[in-house]
Amino acid sequence: MTNATARPSIVFIDDEPKAGELMRRFSQGAAYDCSVFQDPRLALAHIKHHGSQLIISDLRMPQLTGLELLQAVREFDAEVPFIIITGYAEVESAIEAMRLGATDFIKKPFDMDELRLQIEKTLRLEALTQENRLLKRQLHNEQQRYGMVGQAKALHPIYNLIAKLADIRCNVIIQGESGTGKELVARAIHTQGQYADHPFVVIDCGALSDTLLESELFGHEKGAFTGAVKRKSGLLESAAGGTVFLDEIGNISDALQVKLLRVVQEQQITHVGGVRPIKIDVRFIVATHQDLEARVAAGTFRHDLYHRLNVVKLHLPSLRERREDLPLLIDYFMQRFAAQYHRSISGFDPSSMQQLLQHSWPGNVRELQNLIERHVALADGPVLHLDGLSQLKTPQSSANPFAGTGIDADNPSLEELERRYIIKVLTLHHHNRELTAAQLGINKSTLWRKLQQYKALPEGETGDEG
Repeated sequence: MTNATARPSIVFIDDEPKAGELMRRFSQGAAYDCSVFQDPRLALAHIKHHGSQLIISDLRMPQLTGLELLQAVREFDAEVPFIIITGYAEVESAIEAMRLGATDFIKKPFDMDELRLQIEKTLRLEALTQENRLLKRQLHNEQQRYGMVGQAKALHPIYNLIAKLADIRCNVIIQGESGTGKELVARAIHTQGQYADHPFVVIDCGALSDTLLESELFGHEKGAFTGAVKRKSGLLESAAGGTVFLDEIGNISDALQVKLLRVVQEQQITHVGGVRPIKIDVRFIVATHQDLEARVAAGTFRHDLYHRLNVVKLHLPSLRERREDLPLLIDYFMQRFAAQYHRSISGFDPSSMQQLLQHSWPGNVRELQNLIERHVALADGPVLHLDGLSQLKTPQSSANPFAGTGIDADNPSLEELERRYIIKVLTLHHHNRELTAAQLGINKSTLWRKLQQYKALPEGETGDEG
């Protein structure tokens, strides 16, 4: 509430006129400004409006006691130092004041030199506290560069590339495991540069069928297909002048890859069912958890499209590779969801915190975020305890999560290993897709599509996801 760079101000409250007059004379020529009040109600109004670096109040006053004034101040300022003046017979009340948030107390009678030392000491501590708050805010800003919480060394190259790419209209590939924050980085690249006022359009390539995705990307003319009752602009057209973020680019078919290649090369589209080309002028940022180079080598992703998109490549580290950021992320999500759900949360109990710090986090930041949101939302008190569904494994036990199960005993391909793992997690959750998708760090649409691909949907469920 106060400005640490201004001349310190203190407020002195005592209903005895002589005490107030003595304080005025004593404060002349001091290195602080002193406002003296006999009525604590007027003092309270002054503090609310002007703030203070220090409040000194008598305990016994007719209009408002020192304890009542302290409680009123603490409702809007939990940090301003508050010193109570009390008589020898009122020490118990002074101790109660300390319990309620008073900084210290002085017993009557006192000499002015004693009070001067107390004021100087308190103002010095307050100045240090204000400086510490400023440093914490600066550190907080550093820890949340570009909206990303983290200061691990593994993130420094990412921060540097975001700064360099912000004003450059080149295409970017962002690779990393699910849940590492690929969309967050793409949005940061867009919003930090001169094109921030232009559209940023997100398209999830794993959530739509080829037909729907093509229509969403390119738009269509009236009558282009059954249900096309009017002309519709595509997302690429609406993003003109801005950035298009294609998430999970590795999921699009070969036919759609061919069409997208032409768009990236020529910066123009043609509506489905149309003949007139439309200029778009967009930057493409694409993301995937797959190894596109391996896909190109295997012939399942077009090399020409890959090289058109691969002007700059970023690889986001997993949460396992930036484990030192775990305390920051845990604290950030606790505060965020405590505010969202109106909870008073102090933190996890030591045992739970140890488990959180040791877990391998296969779902990365998204898994951590979901877990903390659930615990805060369902909290019964200020201390959080991992619930029965959160049997977190240590890095040692999860370094090879399939050890002893035989799931990778035959050295399967990456795609086959992914299929086996998804089926395993689905089975563990008794075919509950919501829980399965949450643990895997993917959305339910992507999970449904993969299950359809694996022919693992219940019998008769072959149409669009319901």
